[in-house]
Amino acid sequence: MRRRARAIGRSRAGAMEIDQLKRLAAEQAVESVRPGMVVGLGHGSTATMALRRLGALIREGKLDGVLGVPCSLHVEAEAGQLGIPVTTLGEHPVIDLTIDGADEVDPHLNLIKGGGGALLREKVVAQASRRLVIVVDETKLSPALGTRFRLPVAVIPFALGTELPYLESLGARPEVRRLGDGSPFTTDEGNLIVDCRLEPIDRPEELAALLDGRAGIVAHGLFIGLATDVLVGTAEGVRHLKGGS
Repeated sequence: MRRRARAIGRSRAGAMEIDQLKRLAAEQAVESVRPGMVVGLGHGSTATMALRRLGALIREGKLDGVLGVPCSLHVEAEAGQLGIPVTTLGEHPVIDLTIDGADEVDPHLNLIKGGGGALLREKVVAQASRRLVIVVDETKLSPALGTRFRLPVAVIPFALGTELPYLESLGARPEVRRLGDGSPFTTDEGNLIVDCRLEPIDRPEELAALLDGRAGIVAHGLFIGLATDVLVGTAEGVRHLKGGS
């Protein structure tokens, strides 16, 4: 019992330390926001830390005229609670800066995203952004995508029966994401998420092209060449990685 209690204590301490690292990186990312900017508001625990900091600066009057483009309905609601004015891509099709998290980052700053299920909107916003600033802790750095995290793939329900065997043909072990009660997880658009366990992905660009070519797959979590900056929270401070470096 004592050993178990010590293990739980270490686990909680580790989680607290990771949260602190993510918060440091998230707050540094918000320092890039300037008055009058249109900002993409990412989905997930790390992006939420940036969202709260952004809201505080707006309420304090330090960032006037900032508008946010939320990556999910949940983020839109939270932005409203924090006093962040929101807009749409229809009104602002070009975004100055997006701050978001990632599930895995390779040495080329390619990403796996979609752990929170908002990968379609996140990719739309990322592609519309002049800068995509990704915030992670150092545990998310990986030698190759797929090493530590399954690849989320968004599939329309109608196509699930044909896309599962297709994903298996690519070497994946696909599993439909489910909620705690066993019902399928559905995205804001009503799509299903299939989490694909893969061997480390040697050629993510090729895999992305294959997935993009399937009509029943509406999005996947490979974000190739989109991140301009990655801020990594480490025990020594925030490490800034730049795309192309």
